[in-house]
Amino acid sequence: MSGATHPGAAASYAARIAHHVPSLHDMHRMAGILLAEHVPENGRVLVLGAGGGLELRAFAQAYSGWRFDGVDPSPAMIGQARDTLGQDSDRVTFHQGYIDDAPKGPFDGATCLLTLHFLSQDERLRTLRELHRRLRPAAPFVMAHHSFPLTGGQQDLWLRRNAAWLIAEGTPEAQAMAGISSIKEQLPVLPPEEDELLLTTAGFRDIQLFYAAFTFKGWVARACQPGDLQSSMRHGHVPLTT
Repeated sequence: MSGATHPGAAASYAARIAHHVPSLHDMHRMAGILLAEHVPENGRVLVLGAGGGLELRAFAQAYSGWRFDGVDPSPAMIGQARDTLGQDSDRVTFHQGYIDDAPKGPFDGATCLLTLHFLSQDERLRTLRELHRRLRPAAPFVMAHHSFPLTGGQQDLWLRRNAAWLIAEGTPEAQAMAGISSIKEQLPVLPPEEDELLLTTAGFRDIQLFYAAFTFKGWVARACQPGDLQSSMRHGHVPLTT
């Protein structure tokens, strides 16, 4: 999901996001491979932040038996997703809104790509918990977004590296450097260890990093099966209470 809310922003989304996220299309393919380890051939997949349709198109083309529910708050971005998908759009049921507007499932797998960095820590945790409730036990979940160290000068270091990537890709230097301030001021980014803790607290297990590209990180995890959380607490792994 881009955060775009008007047709002009939606129309430019595909080119813009591919320019800003290193190996975006490869990340989509990797996400599909990770889902396919556990999603059955006729599985149902929840895509949270589905506007634009780029990951939906990658999944639909690679896995012909899957059906999808795509959730996004922007009507313009949902419209672009339909255009992006073409004839595969009939395999997707779109829902305008946020996680609370998603069907209850249960789903065989889920993704949330380039979306959670827009949410505060409390709202991010709530979203992950609601997403977990919609998954079958042991179903896979893939997420990716901005996540990098914030202390000891690491925040500025990684943001400068990200700007250098954009400049190398053709972004004007002034625009790329201005993006550093935008990210710092507008995105409630968390460091990777806190993102992983939120996954654990929301009920996920087997958390593994699969994608790392400057300021972006991506993880795959699985929904806890009945008894997993209680077992974890018995062994002293007490989750966050927020």
